[in-house]
Amino acid sequence: MKIYKIKLIVCSLFVSLLLPGCTNLDEETFGSLSPDTYYNNEAEALSSVVGVYQSLSQVVHIGDPWRIAEFGTDEFIVPGRASGGWFDQNNIDIIKHVVAPTNATCGRAWKNIFQEIGTANAVLESLQASPNSANLKALIAETRALRAYGYFYAMDFWGNVPLVTVARIDPNNLPGTTPRAEIFKFIETELLEAVEELPSVTTVTRASYYPRFTKEAIYGLLATMYLNAEVYTGTPKWTEAITMCDKIIATNKFSLEATVLDNFKSTNKQNFKEVISSFSVSPSNNAGSNQFILYAQNGLDKLRYNLPFTPANGYSTYQEALDRYQNQDVRKSLLQYGPQYYLDGTTPLAYPDGTQLNIIAVKDLISAEDNEGYKVLKYTPVGTSWSGSNGDNDLVLMRYADILLIKAEALFRGGTTTIADTPLNLINIVRGRSNASTLLAVTLKDIENERARELIWEGHRRRDMIRFGTYFTGTWAFKTTTTATFRGLYPIPQEQRTANPKLQQNDGYPQN
Repeated sequence: MKIYKIKLIVCSLFVSLLLPGCTNLDEETFGSLSPDTYYNNEAEALSSVVGVYQSLSQVVHIGDPWRIAEFGTDEFIVPGRASGGWFDQNNIDIIKHVVAPTNATCGRAWKNIFQEIGTANAVLESLQASPNSANLKALIAETRALRAYGYFYAMDFWGNVPLVTVARIDPNNLPGTTPRAEIFKFIETELLEAVEELPSVTTVTRASYYPRFTKEAIYGLLATMYLNAEVYTGTPKWTEAITMCDKIIATNKFSLEATVLDNFKSTNKQNFKEVISSFSVSPSNNAGSNQFILYAQNGLDKLRYNLPFTPANGYSTYQEALDRYQNQDVRKSLLQYGPQYYLDGTTPLAYPDGTQLNIIAVKDLISAEDNEGYKVLKYTPVGTSWSGSNGDNDLVLMRYADILLIKAEALFRGGTTTIADTPLNLINIVRGRSNASTLLAVTLKDIENERARELIWEGHRRRDMIRFGTYFTGTWAFKTTTTATFRGLYPIPQEQRTANPKLQQNDGYPQN
């Protein structure tokens, strides 16, 4: 995606009513935009759509929506540190599945998501009102898809949410909550209509079009929605999920990279093999950033990777996640545990007193020592360019490996395909890439575990655990009891219900 100097300021009444305060989407003001003076050509229009992509990237990665997609699962934990850092009772409550409507982390996630939706609504209205709108059909479709993505996350986290498609709301007629099944239908309709106007990877030069949505990016989201349709609507859509996967497979434009790590390197900007959709990052141009290394790694990694900053030692994973991998599985090497060394593999990575860093499982959720909490090196710092603590690794949204695993599960659950394959073969293709042993038979538990291994920290685990039921029946580390099924939805934030009494609280949570 090209970076334009033209800036977009959106402060819609939609945002100000559903969220406390009004959010300025950029630091600089370059004048007001109106249909009479703007969008005279595609470049001008695209500059505003870029802003919606940037807003969605903050929903999908690093921010609170990503955190609440990972907190509460058996692959993500952020313990409070003995030094006093990182302690947040809101996060601990999510980890323990005791979230209340006043949870601040969930409240911020709501704001992030509905800011993206509000931004998309404002841009969409301007595009549609432009005198040049007849020539902007593809960009209008693109923006509808971006808005639908925001609603997908809202539906996934909260179920029944307000459905708003205008930039400004009458304060005397605030929206109520729309049932989850209706939100699902709205998203599905928006995506199916938008995809007709978008180009396929087979018809664009990917190097110049990247990383904008293609048809295949939308098929990937639809495949994910259909895979979870029974959770969202009560009606399974296994064959529909497979159909969307087959549309991607049939292009013959995607395949697995040599290693999983290849998808997350700084050089993944040139990766058109496995990545189906992603967000372009260029922190030196004030165009997004990747802060996984800042938030996840131990402070001593400043020495190991010669970083221009000291990592904050926050994001960690559990023993349960580590134990899912076979020793020869290449993916296990992305998890850091045990004695740590410099990149030469022999020089101990040590504290100033000479003690070698030995990473162990988290023992104390409230006051963990510096070495507690296994790390997931999702976005490697090797070869990364830095602007302060911001890396330039592009942020991956969907990969071809996920499509193979979606198809495998949907086939196993009874869906049909026009591109013949078996769940066992599809699972083994993904496992074979990482040198995991070949399975001779496959169960639903195998499929769940393979998704956990392959897609760790990519924002899927909570959704997967809910679909497989393990979110409720499973126990691990600091989540020691079963979970009531109503907690498959987060509570509508109390501050939103105070601002808009028409928002109905989800079942199981306090209704006052």
